[in-house]
Amino acid sequence: MVAVLAKIFIKEEQDQRKIRQSYGMLCGMLGIVLNILLFTGKFFAGMLSRSIAITADAFNNLSDAGSSAVTLAGFKLAGAKPDPEHPFGHGRIEYISGLIVAAAILLMAYELIRDSIGKILHPQETEFSVLAGAILLASVLVKLYMAYYNHRIGKKIDSAAMHATAMDSLSDMCATSVVFIASLVGHYTGFLIDGWCGMLVGVFILYAGISAARDTLNPLLGQPPEEAFVKDIHEIVMSHQGICGIHDLIVHDYGPGRQMISLHAEVPAEGDILVIHDEIDCVENELKEKLGCEATIHMDPIVTSDAHIGELKAKVTAVVKSIDEIISLHDFRAVQGPSHTNLIFDVIVPFRFWMSDDELKKKIQQSVTEQIGQQYFVVIKIDQAYVKSSKEKTGSA
Repeated sequence: MVAVLAKIFIKEEQDQRKIRQSYGMLCGMLGIVLNILLFTGKFFAGMLSRSIAITADAFNNLSDAGSSAVTLAGFKLAGAKPDPEHPFGHGRIEYISGLIVAAAILLMAYELIRDSIGKILHPQETEFSVLAGAILLASVLVKLYMAYYNHRIGKKIDSAAMHATAMDSLSDMCATSVVFIASLVGHYTGFLIDGWCGMLVGVFILYAGISAARDTLNPLLGQPPEEAFVKDIHEIVMSHQGICGIHDLIVHDYGPGRQMISLHAEVPAEGDILVIHDEIDCVENELKEKLGCEATIHMDPIVTSDAHIGELKAKVTAVVKSIDEIISLHDFRAVQGPSHTNLIFDVIVPFRFWMSDDELKKKIQQSVTEQIGQQYFVVIKIDQAYVKSSKEKTGSA
């Protein structure tokens, strides 16, 4: 159904952001329609069977319809163009709409768990009918389809809000299945487990709400960029011959498809500054064309023609790596004097590293003294890594 509607209402030759917005709004409108239909059918089935679990599940679908409306509005507002008050656009509204959806899910979970406790303490006999059973089975199939298309479209447009909606639909499918089983058990065995099943449904909904809140709150708080995105940035920058290395990469997320990045590019200190500047401009343009992000690049000149400096850097790098492979260094310089040489560099460590900054500095100085020479003193600045590393450690070595 979604594929057919997309062919009718979405033009693929549009701007990618416009296509993304159109898919989000289409799924939001379809979610409203399907959830209202499910609410109507389940509410009728709940009244017919006098089942609190079925009735609660019906109101869960009604809240889902409201959530779809919020998602629809979120995609619509997020697509607004930048203005003087919001020069980076309105993309984060999508995250806010997802957070509102999560709050609604959590509220519904609380109310359902509360009502189910009352049903457990004061159980009432429920009635089962073929019509009620048919409605529940149809609901399971509809929710399975909604989970499928929300996940597929969410992956296509890289939307945390739609991934959360897919999870919500999947948990609704499981919850309705539990309600259907409870109705069958109560009808054929006489065991009144309606309240217990309502409680289980509430737990499913609670889990979905927490998952949705986490997926939409993390981007607002400032989560690290995807490793694949970081890898693409590295590959593009390092494909240019004038770049010797990069560090201090920071990705600023202003909503899906609205990233701004800054990084330091190491360039030969002996090179022509005008030629290097032109190369940096080319890198920034390529990042915008291929990844759709605005880039600001700071040039860090490094000495590449002095063999002694290169040898010292290699030795210090080996010392740092011997402490922990996750550590890296950059901006290496050597200031030589008559009695000693200062080795000046920055060290990047992950958050919650197993050594304090002072401990790490002392350890590096000790290792440099032992392995390179007593005449060498280190001047170190500790930086934090703003992108995740696959080797990152948070415990003790």
